[in-house]
Amino acid sequence: MTAIVECVPNFSEGRDRATLDALSAALTSVPGVRLLDVQADASHHRSVFTFVAPPDAAVEAAFRAIRAALERIDLTKHSGEHPRMGATDVVPFIPLEGVTMDECVQLARRLGERVGKELGIPVFLYARAATRPERERLPDVRRGEFEGLREAIGTDPARAPDFGPARIHPTAGATAIGARPFLVAYNVYLTGGEIALAKTIAKAVRSSDGGLPAVQARGFDVEGEPQVSMNLLDMDATPLHVAYDAVAAAARAAGADVERSEIVGLVPERAVHAAAAAHIRLQDPMVGHVLEANVRKSAGPGLSEWMDRVASSNPSPGGGTVSAIAGGIAAALGAMVGRLTVGRKKYAEVDAEFRALIERTEELRARLERLGDEDAAAYDAVSAAYGIPKSREAERSAAIQAALLHATRVPLETLRAARDVAALAARAAEAGNRNAVSDAGVAGLLAEAAARGAAYNVRINVVAMPERSAGSPLGAEAATLLEDARRDAARAAAAVEAAIGG
Repeated sequence: MTAIVECVPNFSEGRDRATLDALSAALTSVPGVRLLDVQADASHHRSVFTFVAPPDAAVEAAFRAIRAALERIDLTKHSGEHPRMGATDVVPFIPLEGVTMDECVQLARRLGERVGKELGIPVFLYARAATRPERERLPDVRRGEFEGLREAIGTDPARAPDFGPARIHPTAGATAIGARPFLVAYNVYLTGGEIALAKTIAKAVRSSDGGLPAVQARGFDVEGEPQVSMNLLDMDATPLHVAYDAVAAAARAAGADVERSEIVGLVPERAVHAAAAAHIRLQDPMVGHVLEANVRKSAGPGLSEWMDRVASSNPSPGGGTVSAIAGGIAAALGAMVGRLTVGRKKYAEVDAEFRALIERTEELRARLERLGDEDAAAYDAVSAAYGIPKSREAERSAAIQAALLHATRVPLETLRAARDVAALAARAAEAGNRNAVSDAGVAGLLAEAAARGAAYNVRINVVAMPERSAGSPLGAEAATLLEDARRDAARAAAAVEAAIGG
C-alpha cells in the first residue's frame, strides 16, 4: 500500500495572485505532490492549500512553501479578519493511507526542526504533535497573534518555541506545525442579525464554552455579513449537519436566519453523505447509493495514483507490470490508428483488414491489462516463497522453484502479446491513415519496450531458479520473441520515417 498523507498549510495571504501562484509552484515542484485545492479569502486575507503526497515528499513540499511565504509575505503590512501569527500560519499533517498518526507527528517534528534551523522561524508544535498540553489547541498557540507573540516570545518562558530562535521572525512571524485527524473548516452566514449575534452563536456552539463537542468557533463580520466560522475537529463527534442545525436553530431563536454556508478546503465524501442522509432520514449508508462513487470504484485507481504506487518503495508493481501496461498502451494506439482508417474511401482496400486489426488490438489490450495484475501477484508469490524459514530447506527450495516458474511464464506471455502488438503496429504504420502514422510508430516503440522489459523479467527469474534447467526453454523462447518484436518495431519506425521524411 502506498503511504499518503494530507497536508493543509494556511498562509496569511488571500489577495495577491502572484504570491498564491508562487506558493502553488513551490508545493508542486516536489515530485509526487498532488495539489488538490486552493481557497483564498480576501476578507480573511488568508489562503488554504490542500495537497497529498508520500510522507517525505509532503515534508519537502511544505518546507519549500514555507520558504516561499517567508520571501513574499510581510506580516507587518498584513491585516485581515482571521487570526494569524505567521506568514505560514499553520501546517497540519493528516494520515490518509498507509500512515499512522504517530508517523504524522514525526513528520511535523522533522519539518519544525528544519524550519527553525534553516529559515529562522520559531515553530510551535500543536495538536497531536504538541509537547505540552496547553499547546494542543491552535487558538491557545496563536493567542495574541503576531503582534502579541512578538512581545511575549522572548520574555515569557511559556511562549518559548519548540524549534527555532526564541524571538519572532521580523516579517514571517511564527508557525504552528502539527498532526491531527481530518478537520472540516465550515462557515455559516446569517441574515437578519448583526456581528454581535454571530459572536454569541459562536460562543454557544464551541466546545470550550460548553457547546458542541470538538468544535472551535468564532464570529466575524465579513464584508457586512455576520459569519459563524467553525472548525469541526472530529466529524464523528459533531457532523457537518449537526453544526449547521445548531447555528440555524440559534439564529432563528434570535429572530434571524441562515443565509448560506460554505466549506473551506476539502471535505470527505462521508461528511456530505451523512448530512444528506440525515436530512432525508436515510437509514442505510448513502455511499452505496451514489452512482459516481460506484463508477469510480469499478474503474480502479487512476493513472496518477497508479504511478504513485510504482514510484513507492514497494517493489510491486514493478518492471513486469509496467512492461505489460506499456504493451497495453501500444495496443490502444494501434486500435486508434485502425479506427482512423476504417470507413474512409481513401483506405477502402484495407478496410476489412483494419477492422480485424482493431478487434485484435483490443483483445491484446485486455490481455496485457490482465497480465499487469498477474505480474504483481506473481511477484508476491515469489516473496512469500522466499519467506519460508531456511530450516525447511526442501520445502523452501521447491516453493521458490514453483513460484519463479510461474513468475517467468507471466512475462513470457506479456512478451508474446507485445510481439503481436509490434506486428500490428508495423502494419498500421505501413497501410493505415497517413495522418496517424506517427501514432503507429509510437505504438511500435512502446511494443518493443514492453517486449524488452518482459524479456528482462524472464531472464532474471530463470537465473534465480534453484533448478535453472527448467527455465532454460522459457529463456530461449523469450529471445526469439524479442527478436520478432524488435524486427516489427523497426518496420513501424521505417514506415514513419518514409512518411514524414526529413
